[in-house]
Amino acid sequence: MKQSLPSHQHAIQLIGPDRLQLNCNKPVAQPGPFQILARVEAVGLCFSDLKLLKQFSDHVRKGEVLTGIDKAVLCEIPSYRPGDVPTVPGHEAVCTIVAVGAKVRRYGIGQRVLVETDYRWLRTARSNAAFGYNFEGGLQQYVLMDERVIVDPQTDEGFLIPVPDGLSASAVALVEPWACVESSYVTADRNCILAGGRLLVVAEAGHKVTGLQASLGPEGRPGSVTVCCREPRQIAAASRFGLPVREVTSLDHLADQAFNDIMYFGADKRAIEVLNDRLAPSGVINIVLGGRRIGGPVSVGVGRVHYGLTRWIGTVGVDASEGYTCVPASGEIRDGERAVVLGAAGPMGQMHVIRLVCAGKKGVSVLGTDVDPVRLDALAAKAMPLAEQNGVTLELVDTKARGLEGTFGYFAIMVPLGAMVEQAVQHSGDRALINVFAGIPSDVRQDLDLDRYIANRCYMFGTSGSRLIDMKIVLDKVTSGQLDTNVSVDAVSGMAGAIDGIRAVEHRTLSGKIVVYPSLPDMPLTPLGRLAQACPTAAAKLHKGLWSKAAEETLLG
Repeated sequence: MKQSLPSHQHAIQLIGPDRLQLNCNKPVAQPGPFQILARVEAVGLCFSDLKLLKQFSDHVRKGEVLTGIDKAVLCEIPSYRPGDVPTVPGHEAVCTIVAVGAKVRRYGIGQRVLVETDYRWLRTARSNAAFGYNFEGGLQQYVLMDERVIVDPQTDEGFLIPVPDGLSASAVALVEPWACVESSYVTADRNCILAGGRLLVVAEAGHKVTGLQASLGPEGRPGSVTVCCREPRQIAAASRFGLPVREVTSLDHLADQAFNDIMYFGADKRAIEVLNDRLAPSGVINIVLGGRRIGGPVSVGVGRVHYGLTRWIGTVGVDASEGYTCVPASGEIRDGERAVVLGAAGPMGQMHVIRLVCAGKKGVSVLGTDVDPVRLDALAAKAMPLAEQNGVTLELVDTKARGLEGTFGYFAIMVPLGAMVEQAVQHSGDRALINVFAGIPSDVRQDLDLDRYIANRCYMFGTSGSRLIDMKIVLDKVTSGQLDTNVSVDAVSGMAGAIDGIRAVEHRTLSGKIVVYPSLPDMPLTPLGRLAQACPTAAAKLHKGLWSKAAEETLLG
């Protein structure tokens, strides 16, 4: 039986930089032939929403879609809102489909779905399209999606994931941020020259060019080779791939060019900083010091490690292939590791701490740092019992009272400041992994001690968003009872409190996640600690003070 749908709805709209409004009269779009209309059950608020709030049309995922779909199709989608057009934020969403167009082939009315947000095949100028950015998101009562957008053309996988009816809406909505965390631990990076890619070899005078052939992977050689070398023997070494070699006499001749792999044989600060800008998205720069030292800090594009998936490796020796041995099998913590989460007491930091103490690794110790003792206390209440249960040593430190001490083998950076990456390098142990999880703006550069970084065989990496497989991994954990994502909830809200919720994220006044229920138009932002005053019947259903399915059901009535 076809549901009767309202003509208008409540929605949070972002209408300009730092300009949010609650629109109580936003039209509910009727789906076209390829479109899906879904009722939003719950949506989590995220620090990434704040980045969109501040940057608006300058955000890399708010740009126009340039490739991957016909522009005529985009014109048919009223929820496509690129550039400076107002949009609806909110990408951590669970929905129930209430209407579909005649040509929709894989989704039907009544299906309950988790939204995977990251449309990586739809490229913008500096990133890709996403739900809650250049396509309207979940901070509204009904959201329109188009099947031609939400199906990956390469894999034919749909980005609406069916979910069981038995799970709470909050638990499902929070799969997305937990999946972003999961992605940073399970993603495997390339550990060889990209087959078919663009290779640049740069060598200073007096440096041997060795290890190029040993740096090839099983899929074969690069597609092109460009060299900027001082000596004929260096050029000859770079010519052994059996490919034509393009020679340039100066790095200045490479302006506006980008390379998938850059092999730099030398220790010149200026050259490395120039090469930073020649690195393509997902590119790898391999610095072969050949026994020499750079001798000073180098300005590195640390923001691109997260948003551009660029990677930095190197060796103090002469063999370039040694640099690729720094690439780990995954971003997972290892047995015996001493790990630190910088900015541990915020919503995402809490997830990392819990993920680390529950990783099942032997002999692990975890340090969580923050500058807010109240939020550290809230984290302790959640994470300390899990650490004791798993035999993990967990220490939480207010860095206003005590600075970082000693060395670590694993860093998870939650604070979007380049200085945090330099701090990690300074406190790195052998083969330290530096998980640049925080979304440091893509244009940010930071002076790093690359001599220490390379000598310690460090590896910094970052992931942006989650993949479909990460969402499914976490959803399976939630469905099986292995993970309760509701442990992250610190406050709940209806539409009336959603803007206050975003401001709470901005000012870091809450330690955990905020879940918005769009079906509750008048409910203000309510921390769980004040739920007894606002809704005592729901508060009575909390599980040891934590949000639960029973509390949600009572709240929603």
